[in-house]
Amino acid sequence: MLFNAITWSPSEGLDLGFFTLHYYSLMFLIAFGLGWYIMKSIYVREKVSIEKLDSLFIYTVLATLIGARLGHVIFYDWDYFQNHLLEIFLPVRFEPEFEFTGFRGLASHGAAIGIIISMYLYRKRVLDKPVLWILDRIVLPVASGAIFVRIGNFMNSEIIGKPTNSDYGVIFANLGETFPRHPAQLYESFCYLLIFILLWFLYWKTEKRHKIGYLFGLFLVLLWTVRFFIEFIKEAQVEERTTWLLNTGQWLSIPFIIAGLYFMYRPTKPRTV
Repeated sequence: MLFNAITWSPSEGLDLGFFTLHYYSLMFLIAFGLGWYIMKSIYVREKVSIEKLDSLFIYTVLATLIGARLGHVIFYDWDYFQNHLLEIFLPVRFEPEFEFTGFRGLASHGAAIGIIISMYLYRKRVLDKPVLWILDRIVLPVASGAIFVRIGNFMNSEIIGKPTNSDYGVIFANLGETFPRHPAQLYESFCYLLIFILLWFLYWKTEKRHKIGYLFGLFLVLLWTVRFFIEFIKEAQVEERTTWLLNTGQWLSIPFIIAGLYFMYRPTKPRTV
């Protein structure tokens, strides 16, 4: 008997009668909604017009979804999608038979790249501030959003951890399993909560926000370092890459960590904007 194991078998979502609100979708709604309020408080403090916030919201949502989807396609499943390009942005699969899949397959590395690009476009078209100024602030809602995305993964019983080989862990009954695994999604979510708290403190209580690029760099270092180490207890998302020295998520995290260190420690003068 697994005295310390938790059997996890949630429903697909909240049954509202006329449709089911999937938990993963609910977590995204919470992430984007909370992110909007976080950025609103920042814009109020920085005396930036709230009218520019709606554009930021649109840029961020589109960049997150499009970037995350393309990231999954390119980094994790290109062997399939190179011959099924039409399915990249459709919630269906045509082979081996037609199937409604929903929008599955999102990669956080792709989302990060998409957000960085979108903030550059936002800066050029909407807000006349240095792009690093924007990135220093957008990392707060992004960090908070990552908390809920991983909770959504846990609700979906996906991106699972490796077996604990002990009585401790979570039994993902929806996967037909009877043995406990590491709840890697919750480990990540908790770490992202700590990162968000630290960034929040540094922005609101210290002068670090005046050092252009510092908070953005710190976010990159902390978030992708967490991702790098937790990958050791995750099941590989691409089966044929299990023999690699590091898995796909770890290899992709290294450039972000290096870039973060650069932005944190590059020669620059503190400035008030």
